[in-house]
Amino acid sequence: MLLDPPASTPTPSAVLDTRPDWFARALAHRPETAECAVDDGVRIRLRAWGPAGAAEGVLLVHGGGAHAGWWDHVAPLLVDGGRRVVALDLSGHGDSGHRDRYELDDWADEVAAVVAAGGFGGPPVVVGHSMGGLVALRHGLRHGRAVRGTIVVDCRTVPYSDAERAANEERALRPAPVYPDPADALARFRLIPDQRSLPYVFEHIAATSIRRTPAGWSWKFDPRIFAGQRDFDPLDLGRLAGRLRMVRAEHGMPAADLSRLDPAVRSVPTVEIPDAGHHVMLDRPLALVATLRALLATW
Repeated sequence: MLLDPPASTPTPSAVLDTRPDWFARALAHRPETAECAVDDGVRIRLRAWGPAGAAEGVLLVHGGGAHAGWWDHVAPLLVDGGRRVVALDLSGHGDSGHRDRYELDDWADEVAAVVAAGGFGGPPVVVGHSMGGLVALRHGLRHGRAVRGTIVVDCRTVPYSDAERAANEERALRPAPVYPDPADALARFRLIPDQRSLPYVFEHIAATSIRRTPAGWSWKFDPRIFAGQRDFDPLDLGRLAGRLRMVRAEHGMPAADLSRLDPAVRSVPTVEIPDAGHHVMLDRPLALVATLRALLATW
């Protein structure tokens, strides 16, 4: 997610490494770009790596306020073995179309449209991060027979509080900020929740998160998306088609008291990535790739 804090807010992310070869090679693997339309006509942009028609496929779903570019350095590393890997911009995000109001069901239907149009040779595995995990779960309920399974990455398992719901509704009414030049916009780029990040990943994601508008430079998301963020019902997990796995970040979403979680949540096989923040692809991308590769290999 993004926030527009005062300009004096210090830039987060400790320097963890210099720009390595693996990262440069991943970005050099340029994706195909395309778009498709959902039934109501909203255009959805997507990026694809790997051969069309591959028997194995992965569909990556970003979190709230993010976009497909957050997977640019992850997706190419999942292509090994001939997989087809696709990432989409949900409506209201990135370069996809906007809606008057956003709902998990709409986003789930957009995932289904990309499953159908993404060039997969068979049912893919859907991987969703954060809010994208809720979208992936909702997709599994509505269109589960079209996928092999669902992996959710650091997706919250506790309901929103009344205060959080009110804050999301208020944020949805706040107009998108506009800056006079890209440098000013990039200086305001922040993560929610804040965390340390690999600087070269942080810089790439920041640079791909702004767009030019007639009035200046702004973020690539519609603020109204925040009103569309909803809880999921743990009882729905038992109705999901295909396999389900959860990936947690050690320092990610606040850990719920497992003894108080619904048994449907406690029973889902879960892997934890050590020393990772919520935005795992920003501070522990290789650990995330290794975890996803291992889960995909077991399926």
